[in-house]
Amino acid sequence: MSFTTEVKSEIAANELKECCQKAQLSALIKMCSTLTFSSLKMVLVIKTENATIAKRTLKMLKDQFDVETELSVLRKMNLKKNYIYQIRVLSHVKEILDELGILTDKGLQDHPAYLLVKKDCCARAYLAGAFMAGGSVNAPTKANYHMEIACLEESHAVFIQKLMQRFDLPSKIIERRKHQVVYCKQADKIADFLRCIAASEALMKFEDIRITRDFRNNLTRLDNCELANEVKTIAAATKQVEDILMLQELGMLDHINEKFKEVAYLRLNCPEASLNELTEAYEEETGVTISKSGMKHRLKKLTDLAEDIRKRQAERASMNDSEKGV
Repeated sequence: MSFTTEVKSEIAANELKECCQKAQLSALIKMCSTLTFSSLKMVLVIKTENATIAKRTLKMLKDQFDVETELSVLRKMNLKKNYIYQIRVLSHVKEILDELGILTDKGLQDHPAYLLVKKDCCARAYLAGAFMAGGSVNAPTKANYHMEIACLEESHAVFIQKLMQRFDLPSKIIERRKHQVVYCKQADKIADFLRCIAASEALMKFEDIRITRDFRNNLTRLDNCELANEVKTIAAATKQVEDILMLQELGMLDHINEKFKEVAYLRLNCPEASLNELTEAYEEETGVTISKSGMKHRLKKLTDLAEDIRKRQAERASMNDSEKGV
């Protein structure tokens, strides 16, 4: 069973108040039904591939309107060969559509009146119905987070988007295969949406896997950061050792300030130590406290001195080459 199916089955089993049932039924009929005329009367045909949703829709129709219905199960002629559950509403169709804000004197509406979802509980029920009818959400085990609800009309998509905004659930709308798709890619907002539509068990599963993944990713980033810092420390220490060895070969260490000489020999004795480790070793050897920035300053002075000597050597070599050329 996919994660989307788990979510739909869970919210289809939730108990709803009468006002919320009408809001949810409105969304389901709006997105899953077709209206036909037979023997001079209207027939409402509701189709879904989810047996739980079909059962929920049929129950709400009978509870709210006591209608005459026919339930049939068809098999899709494709590779998956899924079953299609079809509910034919044979009586009180106009009454149902009027009551649910789908049909008015102006004809079929792209979305129900806002009065139907005035209460927050009804708005949540409508979103749950819209998700059951045309929604999907990626399993939390996947790297990319994505939740969407596909609608036929742009105005209906905007209606759903506004309902989501009421609960601080930002979303965007794109067109895909003649459908208007309301979608969200923020993991925390997808979790909030699951909470909004009362998919509690799915929410716990989603959050558990998401938090575990984020924790592991953070650990990996920290490990990579520590490794990068260690590589930089080793590279800097190696350069410092090379500079100090050159100064030592030239006899320069005997002529520099004592505090720089102490640091120079300390670095030679601890070629792979970090600045923190060097400051601790310096305090142990000399009994004098030195800060990390102080240690860095002294090492830089030694490096600058070595670079200055290299520069002068390069200039002399260039002058000699020029004189030989003349």
